[in-house]
Amino acid sequence: MELFLNDKLGKISVEIDEASNARAILIMAHGAGAGMLHPFMQVLASKIALIDITTIRFNFPYMEQGRKSPGSPKTNIEAWKAVVDYVSNTYPDLPIFTSGKSYGGRMASHLIAQNQISAIKGIIYFGFPLHAPGRDSIDRAAHLADINIPQLFLQGSKDKLANPDLMNEVVKSLQMVEMELIEDADHSFNVPKRSGKTKEDIMDFLAQKSEAWMKDKL
Repeated sequence: MELFLNDKLGKISVEIDEASNARAILIMAHGAGAGMLHPFMQVLASKIALIDITTIRFNFPYMEQGRKSPGSPKTNIEAWKAVVDYVSNTYPDLPIFTSGKSYGGRMASHLIAQNQISAIKGIIYFGFPLHAPGRDSIDRAAHLADINIPQLFLQGSKDKLANPDLMNEVVKSLQMVEMELIEDADHSFNVPKRSGKTKEDIMDFLAQKSEAWMKDKL
């Protein structure tokens, strides 16, 4: 389906995976370089929808327009807010959780840090991009202290965009936060054959962990 945001942002595409007995809604935003139809997004959304959580994916305006660069964070945070407003109006009786792969999760965190939105009960990061590769820093996490709802970080131990030691430092400085470090996984949650795990195993884990964490917050 298409969702009209406003005159400035125009229309964006939205995909909904309805759970048969939904207990909550999980809104999922894509990473910087791939849209909502990326296999990671589609597979994870469908797996979570099978366990009583309706999932809603959307494209940021820049992706909808075929541009490669995310452009201004302000624009994408505004898009996040418009999607949350749509979902809260469409599903007024269901609690809402936000989430995102990498950049999408980071934009969600800025939205929540800047706004008090009572409908949102928590946020899940599928690989929070703490820093650029080889440029270890916690500067991108400064605003996380302004978030007053539960946060779940699902991170790969081999993620070049999130040094595990620095992620631990960030998590220890926050309240209502949980982090799960997935051994051998990179930023895309790929794992080497020697790990004894498959990508399917990792996707199942991400879905099950997310579902259990959300239900614990209801």
